[in-house]
Amino acid sequence: MNKPVVHLVGAGPGDPELLTLKAIRAIRAATVLLVDDLVGDGVLRYARKSARIVHVGKRGGCASTPQAFIEKLMAAEALKGERVVRLKGGDPFVFGRGGEEAQHLRACGVDVQVVNGITAGLAAVTSLGAPLTHRDHAHGVMFVTGHARSQDAAMHWPTLAATAAQGVTLVIYMGVATVESLQRGLLEGLPASTPVAVVQHASLPSQRQLLSTLGDLAAAVRREGLGSPAIIVVGDVLHAANAIDLGVPASLAA
Repeated sequence: MNKPVVHLVGAGPGDPELLTLKAIRAIRAATVLLVDDLVGDGVLRYARKSARIVHVGKRGGCASTPQAFIEKLMAAEALKGERVVRLKGGDPFVFGRGGEEAQHLRACGVDVQVVNGITAGLAAVTSLGAPLTHRDHAHGVMFVTGHARSQDAAMHWPTLAATAAQGVTLVIYMGVATVESLQRGLLEGLPASTPVAVVQHASLPSQRQLLSTLGDLAAAVRREGLGSPAIIVVGDVLHAANAIDLGVPASLAA
């Protein structure tokens, strides 16, 4: 008898054409899919008609399915012999709680196979025509979250600003809700003129974005009414964005 297995599959940022072939194969083979809130219907079209689809919403600021319930359900279905796929937006191991789920499954005697997906931070900056790294502007990139599990675990933005000032692009997930505090902290180590971008619903037809400066970040987010899910990008690589090069106004809506 084969050992039970769960596939943790990254659905990418939303555009189904950005799925990997390996992700599509896993989705097509699944008999049970546990699907995050940010996974679109275009991705689920690859599921077999007989598959049981369980929506387990996980979105910051909204009512969410308890993580403990998701982990128990995954293990129980796999141990019953179902071919289980846990389908997550972006990549399972980039702010997707995939590490926690893998630990739980292995403790239950269930194997884990991870299928990587394009993370929203990469898709967001690419949609602007900018890179994450550039020999003239940034020698590295740092992915961080603006949504800490507790106040004690919150990011120390002045420290991150000092790192960014050395030529590191900051890509901030789940930062719109705390944009004022992260802006204040980053301004302690970066000039107000530092380019920033905010991209909501990256890769989807509903994508909206703004290009601004760190000094105007919070005001620009309020002015344009941007909300979650969104990515905030901070750094000089944004000088390479097509929109900036072409002199397009700082506020854009796709």
